[in-house]
Amino acid sequence: MKDVRKILLPMVSTSNGEAALTRGYNFARRFGAHLAVLHVRPDGRDIAPLAGEGLSGAMVEDLMRTAEHESSRHAQEVRALFERFVAAHPDIEVISPHSSFPWDKASISFNILSGAESEIVPAHARLSDFTLVPHPDSGAEVSSSETLHAVLFDSGRPVVIAPRTTPTGMIKRVCIGWNGTAESSSALRGALAWAHTAEAVRVLHCEDYQRRGPKARDVIDYLSFHGIKAEAVEFPPVDRDVGKGLLAACHDFGADMLAMGAYSHSRLRQLILGGVTRYTLEHADLTVLMSR
Repeated sequence: MKDVRKILLPMVSTSNGEAALTRGYNFARRFGAHLAVLHVRPDGRDIAPLAGEGLSGAMVEDLMRTAEHESSRHAQEVRALFERFVAAHPDIEVISPHSSFPWDKASISFNILSGAESEIVPAHARLSDFTLVPHPDSGAEVSSSETLHAVLFDSGRPVVIAPRTTPTGMIKRVCIGWNGTAESSSALRGALAWAHTAEAVRVLHCEDYQRRGPKARDVIDYLSFHGIKAEAVEFPPVDRDVGKGLLAACHDFGADMLAMGAYSHSRLRQLILGGVTRYTLEHADLTVLMSR
C-alpha cells in the first residue's frame, strides 16, 4: 500500500513524545514511508510586540532572554529524545531532512525551524500525507491544542492523534465514525490506508449523530469498491452523550484506531456546548484520525 509516503510529526516538547514516535515508527514501517520529525522553535524576538506598555527596555530584554532560554531547552530535549529513539530502533534509516527519501524502506529525519508554529506546521502538513501529533495532554483543555487545530483548520490534510501511552504493534482493528457529513467523508478517505490492511473494519453510526447525507450502509458499499469488507453497527449515546457512546463502541470492538470528521458544527459552538469532537479529543485512549 503506497498511499502513505510522508508523515509529518511536529513535536513542541517531549510531552507524550515517546508514544508519538513509536506510533510514527510503526506507521513508517507499515507503509515504507518517511517520518519527518519537526520541532518549531519560537523566536524570542516575537515576544517584544506582545510585552505591552509600561515595561522598560531592560524588562523586555529580560523577557526575551528567558523566552530564548526556554526555547533552547525545549529544542535540546526534543533532539535528545529523537536521538535516543533512533538509537533504540536501528532498523529505520536516519536521513537528512533535505536529502532524497529512500523509496523502498522506512526512514526518519529531524529538523528544527524557527518561527511561528501556527504557520510553519500547517505549511509542512500540506505536503505530507497526514500529520501525526503527540497527544496534547493538558487535562480538560486538550481540545484547545494550537498545533492540532492549526493542522485541522489550515492544512487540508488529516491529522492523527497518537495515544498518551506508548502503543504496541500495528493498527489491526479500525472504527469509522460516520454521520453523513463532508468532514466524515474526508476522514473516511484518510482511513483507507489503514482499512486496507486491517483485520476488521466497523462503521459506527448513531441516529443522534447523523446529519443529512449518505447513510452507514452506503459507506459499506463504498468500502467494497476498495476491496474492504466492513460492517455497520449502530451505537447508542451513553449518558445522553454521543461522544461517550462512540468511544464505548470503539472499546467494545477492541479498536486500535478511530477515524472521524472533526467539528461538523463550529469550533466555538463545540467549545461552549461540548460535542463529539471535543469529547473524543479529551477522552480517547486509542489512535484517532480526524479530518474536516
